Amino acid sequence: MTQAAIPILVFVAVACGAFAAGMLLDQRRARARLIRERLATEQTQPGRETLALLRDEMFSRIPAFDTLLRRSERVSRLQILLEQAGLSMRAGNLLIICLLSAAAGAAAGYVLAQPLPAQETLLFTGTGVGLGMIVPYSYVTWRRSRRFQKFEATFPEAIDTLARAVRAGHAFTVALEIVCHELTDPAASEFRKLYEEQKYGMPVRDALLNLSERMPLVDVKFFVTAVMLQRETGGNLAEILDNLSHMIRERFKILRQVRVYTAQGRLTMMLLMGLPPTIVVTMLIMNPSFIQPLFADPIGHMLLAAGITLQTVGYFVIRRIIQIQV
Repeated sequence: MTQAAIPILVFVAVACGAFAAGMLLDQRRARARLIRERLATEQTQPGRETLALLRDEMFSRIPAFDTLLRRSERVSRLQILLEQAGLSMRAGNLLIICLLSAAAGAAAGYVLAQPLPAQETLLFTGTGVGLGMIVPYSYVTWRRSRRFQKFEATFPEAIDTLARAVRAGHAFTVALEIVCHELTDPAASEFRKLYEEQKYGMPVRDALLNLSERMPLVDVKFFVTAVMLQRETGGNLAEILDNLSHMIRERFKILRQVRVYTAQGRLTMMLLMGLPPTIVVTMLIMNPSFIQPLFADPIGHMLLAAGITLQTVGYFVIRRIIQIQV
């Protein structure tokens, strides 16, 4: 490792130490401030009938950092994203992880680009920073999509359980508690939040709207709309839930048929995305002198950048073609 990389590593180490020290020193102060805010909210409420659930909306345990993050609406959306992914992490911690990952990516890009000129070294370092910042956010997005898929798979069963409980004579709120015990996560945890919100004084309408915000899925919106309309206009709730469950299952059948029809397009996308890197790695192993100008010559660098750009554009175009909304 060269002498130019030593200041970067020292900066990263000092920054990590400063963040750790700040979190340890200000943890008690942050808890005290949270208690004061909750007491102030309790005292300013007009009456017990309007009492709502008080949630921990801290974005960071460092008070100064938390105050700074509260000014940004994007940080609030990032916190919602973490909750939807089922991660017990604050938005401030994710931002710190992104910064540390960007610093690690910059250091890795700088070390790997040592034999190259200064301009290309800067390009590799910038690429490492970008990839380092994207990787943690991409992981959270992947966890969110996977959790949504698991929820959609068990959601029809939850509606069936709810319909059976209502048909057996239980109230809707009691049926929600039954669903919490009968199903597995993530459906059980989301219905448990719905049950606890209305149990602690929140109107059922608001609790249902919160469910649709936590799970912004088409099926959940159908469920929330159906239950809200039934509570306002009346009707057989069990029959409504049975019809909704049947509709969701039929929609899943159509989605599976669409996946069968678009299988060729997905296979084409995987082949087109995986073939160029495979050829480059194979040539580096079998005949390095043939492929070396692509990495050593400036024209080769331009061709690499153009190829990566076209590969990215082609990926999104094919993905847009094979994605059919049902």
